Amino acid sequence: MVATDPLRIAGMQSILESGPTGVGPFAEIVPLSIPGILNDGGLRIVMVDASCTEHLFELLETFRRVRPLIRLIVIGDSMEQEYIQRVIGAGAKGYLTHTAREGEIRMALDIVNDGSVWAPRKVLARLLDSTSDNGIRGSDQVKFTAREVEVLRYLVTGLGNREIGEALGIDEKTVKAHISRLMRKVRVTNRIGLTLHALDYDLGEAVVE
Repeated sequence: MVATDPLRIAGMQSILESGPTGVGPFAEIVPLSIPGILNDGGLRIVMVDASCTEHLFELLETFRRVRPLIRLIVIGDSMEQEYIQRVIGAGAKGYLTHTAREGEIRMALDIVNDGSVWAPRKVLARLLDSTSDNGIRGSDQVKFTAREVEVLRYLVTGLGNREIGEALGIDEKTVKAHISRLMRKVRVTNRIGLTLHALDYDLGEAVVE
């Protein structure tokens, strides 16, 4: 994490040092001050606090050019859609506000780690509308199995595949299979679109097959 506020760093460490159920670490945290850490093939995600630099976009461009495989998540104060879209366009794979809740942070890390993009819902909807022929709406007649409804309910709480599997008593591969089938059902191509669809859908009255 690139940040200068010790309280923000401590808070993030507290969130990530244990999983949602309190069992095992959600992610391993390593300081960028370790020599050669950026060359470590195991480093997947770097979080950047926008308030710690006046040259955020130059920093994003440097990461994109020098370490293109590292996925960046920016944490900032702005909720302006144009600014957030600019951050994503500059190479960040995720954007969180400083007021983001623990579940949202976990979901963002899980989604970015899976190769998708995370940002506030309005920005995601705009991005999806510009890249998807079908969008995420217009699926009112979709029928779900009882298990799929359970998966969707856990998905919107911010749990990752492993935690969903633990909650439902199934393995992570089965969870991934459910999510893949759900994406085909609602005609979206990634986990973000599925999450947005689930948030907009009345899961309490979902039509079950």
